[in-house]
Amino acid sequence: MASTAQTIKTTTLAIDGMSCGHCVQAVTKALSGVPGVTVKTVAVGSAVIQTADGWATGTAVAALDEAGYPAKMMGESAGPAAPMPTKSGGSCCGGAKVATTNGQPGTRSSGGCCG
Repeated sequence: MASTAQTIKTTTLAIDGMSCGHCVQAVTKALSGVPGVTVKTVAVGSAVIQTADGWATGTAVAALDEAGYPAKMMGESAGPAAPMPTKSGGSCCGGAKVATTNGQPGTRSSGGCCG
């Protein structure tokens, strides 16, 4: 009889452009919106997520890039599935900066919310 248990992978992401609690909140929100991703922890400059497949991990990285926080995978390990709490911080800067690129307002700068 075949086992139907999924192997959950824990992946650490290195994230550029984070400098404050608002950035932590924005990254947490972006990651939480990706199907198949469980957010384990988020801190300035990194996040630890759990996924059942590589597709969800790649989608999480793409979601962070779209949110203005370029990310790359640093490490991955397999283990049993377990729900983890999400950490988030408070806002210190009052919101995201909006840049103008080629006369197009509303484009997020690649430096996150504070620079």
